[in-house]
Amino acid sequence: MHLALESIGLIAGSRSLPLEFARLARAAGVRRIVCTAVEGETDPALAALVDDIVWLKVGQINKMIGAFTERGVKQCVMAGQVAPKNLFELRPDLRALGMLMRLKEKNAHTIFGAIADELKKDGVELIAATPWLAPLMPQTGFELGPKLSAAQTEDVAFGFRMAKEVSRLEIGQLVVVKNGTVLAVEGFEGTDKCLARGGELAGKDGGAVAVKVAKRNHDLRFDIPCMGAKTLETCAAAQIAVLALESGQSLLLERAACAELAKQNKISVTTVA
Repeated sequence: MHLALESIGLIAGSRSLPLEFARLARAAGVRRIVCTAVEGETDPALAALVDDIVWLKVGQINKMIGAFTERGVKQCVMAGQVAPKNLFELRPDLRALGMLMRLKEKNAHTIFGAIADELKKDGVELIAATPWLAPLMPQTGFELGPKLSAAQTEDVAFGFRMAKEVSRLEIGQLVVVKNGTVLAVEGFEGTDKCLARGGELAGKDGGAVAVKVAKRNHDLRFDIPCMGAKTLETCAAAQIAVLALESGQSLLLERAACAELAKQNKISVTTVA
């Protein structure tokens, strides 16, 4: 893929990933970034990093697509979270309503896939942001914090197998394990609440191992597992001892802050494949 595009659209969600994407895309030579942002979710600081920003509510599909077509944008990416509950609490416009009515299953994957189809109808291609985000994806051998013990290494391998199976069933992409036992599986509640629940079930001594994976055949256009400083803070509060990410398939944002949190709280961050 040619990284130095003339223009690109950015469908921005919450947290720091949209800002990171804008910086990396600009550094790679993208000349113009047109962004749609979600009121109450997207960081307002993003406005300073893009050329044009259109604020909208979740469900305003027509306004979102129009923001790109009216400005001649032919390719766009998605970056940042949209809280799962917001997908179900959205106030859809007529176009979104028609899209949702056609879906037999309504989950993040099918909804975002349908949005990609709607964009395509109007001549806008949704592409993966990964070529620009590659510097943020830890590879095999990545480590922050203390070295893993033999028991923790075994739990990482066990958790990886369990998380891959859970993700295959479209349930979630994270599991929390300890001593070969699954304590918590991510469902609709999302990563942070699953970490908190798993940490609580590990007992007063803590020491649980969390493993986050990508789904098999996952769609990189809108399905990149993503961790950052907030995830490490959640792990610290839940006394999670290890956070393992699938090698080359996950984003780790705010690397310096994560390294400091891992050191302070004795949390091992590693990759697994």
